[in-house]
Amino acid sequence: MIRDELYERGLRMRRSMFGPPGADDQIASATEFTEKLQDIVTRYCYGDVWSRDGLGPRDRSLVTLAFLVALGRPHELEFHLEGARANGVTTEEIRELLIQATLYCGLPAAVDGFRVAGRVLQNDT
Repeated sequence: MIRDELYERGLRMRRSMFGPPGADDQIASATEFTEKLQDIVTRYCYGDVWSRDGLGPRDRSLVTLAFLVALGRPHELEFHLEGARANGVTTEEIRELLIQATLYCGLPAAVDGFRVAGRVLQNDT
């Protein structure tokens, strides 16, 4: 893995959002089979797209949560709820996002979103 500025910027972003479990531990536990995926996630997802000007991390988190609810991706939703909290998204904002998702993504997707968020945010409610 080449550790250039794009990679290092991505690693800093991952650490700020997810701490060691979502950054260093993910990379350290990568296998030969998954190491390229971790490189892509670090370099392009967080070093490029998440680090761009135009939207801050907080707004990117809100958009990402909405996409993950719409796509029905509860595992990734759980992970990104943690990152959203680190980026300053409040419990109330997450609830409102999920209510909005009820209209535009459908009741089953929103119910799953509320279920996952309830687990992640249980100490905040």
